[in-house]
Amino acid sequence: MLNSLKPVSSTEYIVLFILCFVCFLIGWFFAKRYYRRKYKSDLAACQKENERLTRIKQEFKPAVTSLAEGEVAGNGIKAIKTRGRSGAAVSQDPSDTTEKKQEKPKLNFSSFGRADESHKDDLKKISGIGPFIEQKLNEIGIYTYEQISRFQKEDINTVTELIEFFPGRIERDDWVKQAADLNKKK
Repeated sequence: MLNSLKPVSSTEYIVLFILCFVCFLIGWFFAKRYYRRKYKSDLAACQKENERLTRIKQEFKPAVTSLAEGEVAGNGIKAIKTRGRSGAAVSQDPSDTTEKKQEKPKLNFSSFGRADESHKDDLKKISGIGPFIEQKLNEIGIYTYEQISRFQKEDINTVTELIEFFPGRIERDDWVKQAADLNKKK
């Protein structure tokens, strides 16, 4: 069977190459034309949507930039502050613009002791206390490891509320044990 096949001449290879090349060019031409049309229609749709969004933005921009608390916008929306930064409810009485203050608890220094800034320890060595929390603790009168190591459950709850820290975080990070260990090393 192999003997019956004729050898292929070089001209046949050239013709086959030219035929494949022409097919490639035809495909390339039609693909380029197809994608050019597709991208032009997509680009036109994007430009149209962009113009629509720009118009909407310009219509609402004056209302958003000039709207102060309690001021009525052009579409009748009124902004009313209902909660303060601490999460406490704010009075709805227009004459009273102050936040409703909740009575903050007082620390029982007799249970864990008093200290002043002259005896201050680096509380940031306790895991879970950063510079901000250290500052808050100092503001309420807690400066030393010894004070923290003597915290009772009531003291922990009071400190959590006073420094507005995540509830349960002092127990989870075990500040009392860490403070006791650091106090021994001191």
